Amino acid sequence: MLQPEFEQFEPEKSVNNVRPFGLRDKIGYLFGDFGNDFFFLLASSYLMVFYTDIFHISAATVGVLFMIARFWDAFADVLWGRFIDTRKTTKHGKFKPWMFRMSFPLVFTGVLMFVKIPGMSEGFYLAWAFVTYILWGTLYSTVNIPYGSMASVITSDPVERTSLSTWRGLGATLAGLIINVGGPLLLFQNNQASESRFLITAIIFGILSLSCYMASVALTTERITPPEHPTEKGNFKKTLKGLTKNKPLLWILITSLVFMVTVLLIGTVNVYLFKDYFGSTTALSVIGFVQTAAVLVAMPIINPLVKRFGKKAVGSTGMLLAAAAYLLLYILPNVNVTTFIFLSGVGMFASYGLFNLIIWAFVTDVIDYHEFLTGLREDGTVYSIYSFARKIGQAVAGGIGGFAIAAIGYDATKAVQTKEALDGMYFLATLVPGILFALAFVMLAFLYPLNKARTNQLVADLDERRKQNAE
Repeated sequence: MLQPEFEQFEPEKSVNNVRPFGLRDKIGYLFGDFGNDFFFLLASSYLMVFYTDIFHISAATVGVLFMIARFWDAFADVLWGRFIDTRKTTKHGKFKPWMFRMSFPLVFTGVLMFVKIPGMSEGFYLAWAFVTYILWGTLYSTVNIPYGSMASVITSDPVERTSLSTWRGLGATLAGLIINVGGPLLLFQNNQASESRFLITAIIFGILSLSCYMASVALTTERITPPEHPTEKGNFKKTLKGLTKNKPLLWILITSLVFMVTVLLIGTVNVYLFKDYFGSTTALSVIGFVQTAAVLVAMPIINPLVKRFGKKAVGSTGMLLAAAAYLLLYILPNVNVTTFIFLSGVGMFASYGLFNLIIWAFVTDVIDYHEFLTGLREDGTVYSIYSFARKIGQAVAGGIGGFAIAAIGYDATKAVQTKEALDGMYFLATLVPGILFALAFVMLAFLYPLNKARTNQLVADLDERRKQNAE
């Protein structure tokens, strides 16, 4: 048995007379990330080019904005997660009411990011970008933290939680299909960013996003009522002590940070790479479709793989294959657009399919481990700590992406970029991701401690303690 320090524990109470976990919950949870990613992916993939090419803000300044906003969001996540954990459970659940309330201002602010008021000064556009983007990111925390935390109260079964993670991944994939495939066709005209098209697309996505949030709230059921803990200093000290001792949390945080930096950097650079290096935003739509197809291919096999080998083995294998694909792209001479799309597809299958589809199941495991260490069930707090790491990754990626695009010599006023700038784009799109994916593999394979056997033991130990305390 696992033997951490263990203090007083109150068992969870199950909600009586509710329908059993099933397909409705999975579809409802899918809709949550479907709604999230309409704006998250739109912003992470295309907001920088909107700022550089339409607001005419320098790429380095955009990088500063992204870094500041994401660092603030990281702390906002923790504050909001702690706030949620101190709220009492209502008849509609603990997390769903906050998703419902905060989704309306979130979507409205998301549309405002893509509004350009004509005739204003450069300083006004810069201020508009800072205010709307930071406000949107803060409101995103108020919806995403309760949404992510909700998985652990929908079901306590590890297999069902893995299923929720997979369906959540499918929701993100469907949003990615629309945005990554349709985005270049909707947002660009003759390979140039279109101001009116960006705004119309944002409005349409806003309506779709809000509809998805409402569907998620309506279809999911919170079955587990966490015990109410008094908000006293002693409990908070116990929480902090548990977090510092939670090695699985530590290493999944760092691995996720590296993963987020990598995939967001790829998304940012690919827009410029296909627009300027390959000269085809249509091919950008193709790679968006390949990314979606890669995840859809992985979905039917991910649960059998996890069941046989465990999440750690499957996820680390994905990171290794992704590293190999991107390093090969860098090494091969004279790579054309077809070869680039094919090998990128392999990397996407490995990273998005074999790792990202199960990342949320990793998170529920570390939440369980926190409960085992402390006796406290603090889904919102632990999830917000994980989200903190992702936001730090977004901050680093946003800053690096902007600084790197500026450093290689990209000039939005030029119809044709210099050879140095084009070569720099290819370097950023291949070698850098390859190295980062390799780093993520090392951490997950050799430093993350919860392999299949230890995870199963954790579940058994928690069940035994709950039975003992229920007697």
